[in-house]
Amino acid sequence: MPSTIKIDPVTRLEGHLKIEVTVDGVAGAQKVVDAKATGTLFRGFEAILKNRNPLDAPDITQRICGVCPVSHGLAASMTLENAAGVTAPDNARIMRNLVLGSNFVQSHILHFYHLAVQDFVSGPDMPPWQPNWAADKRFDAATSGVLVSHYVQALEMRRKAHEMGALFGGRLPHPPAFVPGGFTTTPRPERITKFRAYLAELIAFINNVYLPDVAALANAYADYYSIGRGHGNLLAYGVFDLDGAGQSKLLRRGRILGGTGSALAVDPKAITESVTYSWYSDTTDNLSPSSGVTQPVYPKGGAYSWLKAPRYGGTSRRKGKRITVTPGAPYETGPLARMWVNGEYTRGISVMDRHASRAQETLKVAHAMDVWATQLGSGPVYQQYVTPTSASGFGLTEAPRGALGHWVDISNGKIGNYQVLTPTCWNASPRDSAGVPGPIEQALVGTPVANLDEPVEVLRVVHSFDPCLSCAVHVMRPAEGSKIFALGHYHGEDEVHEHTHSH
Repeated sequence: MPSTIKIDPVTRLEGHLKIEVTVDGVAGAQKVVDAKATGTLFRGFEAILKNRNPLDAPDITQRICGVCPVSHGLAASMTLENAAGVTAPDNARIMRNLVLGSNFVQSHILHFYHLAVQDFVSGPDMPPWQPNWAADKRFDAATSGVLVSHYVQALEMRRKAHEMGALFGGRLPHPPAFVPGGFTTTPRPERITKFRAYLAELIAFINNVYLPDVAALANAYADYYSIGRGHGNLLAYGVFDLDGAGQSKLLRRGRILGGTGSALAVDPKAITESVTYSWYSDTTDNLSPSSGVTQPVYPKGGAYSWLKAPRYGGTSRRKGKRITVTPGAPYETGPLARMWVNGEYTRGISVMDRHASRAQETLKVAHAMDVWATQLGSGPVYQQYVTPTSASGFGLTEAPRGALGHWVDISNGKIGNYQVLTPTCWNASPRDSAGVPGPIEQALVGTPVANLDEPVEVLRVVHSFDPCLSCAVHVMRPAEGSKIFALGHYHGEDEVHEHTHSH
């Protein structure tokens, strides 16, 4: 008899995510046979931006997320520059890379030590390690103690990465230095020297602590190289421009279809968003983000998420006055996609591959920043930007968690429409209009679950994507007749949960 498990919310990630899985099979061989990922938050930033001065976009969109705001500041600046035909000077490009790279480093360290490793390691009998599930912990006490000490050390490393990025960004999170046309900071020698000193310490931590810990995890849990594959489609917009035109990047743009072959080209016009199973008007189904509309409809029959379902490469067919749209393929985004497209990590697509590629990317970005810091000079940091009266534009970059795109339509000098497509919208998307599951949903299918009361295997798959669901209006309803795990969050007196764990 199939069993339904709901983990609501999934903790140790940014924002609120509900995961529902159906588990079937005989005792000892139970596996996930179906999954649904629900974003329980309405994201209203597109509505907030409408009719505002376009110059507000870099500041407002950074408030979408406190973990990776730098990427939004960059994407918004790139979008406005694209609309106005402006190119930022080299010094600005480099300092943008340095601040964004600092954010990548701190976010990746945060993910492994503070959001994911608790799924595998037994910690001390105290928060944030307890309460916890005891299921499938394979490290001995001595190794667990070392990893717990590294958890504490990683807190300091994250702080130093923030301080490093703030030298040029002004502050982290939410650096105010990102503006269309360039940057508001000058590359003073003392800032460069201090930045590189921080970076040397972080590189030592990555080499001597982070990478060995990921290797130890992979050795103990080698079976997770075959768990959590999903569709096998990978997408990256590319990030860290190495020239003013953005043609050369540290991490290239491209996509992998089915986990095989060379990287294919990415055409932004081939991206659409399905809303059949999302709480948005069906009149906005399968639109491109360039013409997208954020029109919430709640409740809505059959829908189960506030996230739209981005897809790539759909087709449309006209028959008389009727147009039939077939959505494209779902794509996973993130460090694994970036490193695979770059040809630097192609071992596989799984839970452990996501951890390994993320750690290797951290080192790659850190070493690149050390080179970029020496390239800063005495040239300009800003190119005059004037908001066009009427124009449209887009900016494609990468957040630590994957492909990030902003689209703007400017009318009468104001924002007429603004759309944001985040990496977790790709990864945690619901089914599309063809009924095809999103990447996390598909990755969960086939996951073994040893104990229905402690489905830690499900969390390991979900956390490997490092989901980030930003906060807005929170809409939740209690479910009936199924196991519900409220992992460390309180939702109010009206909600009843059968099991409560702070996992």
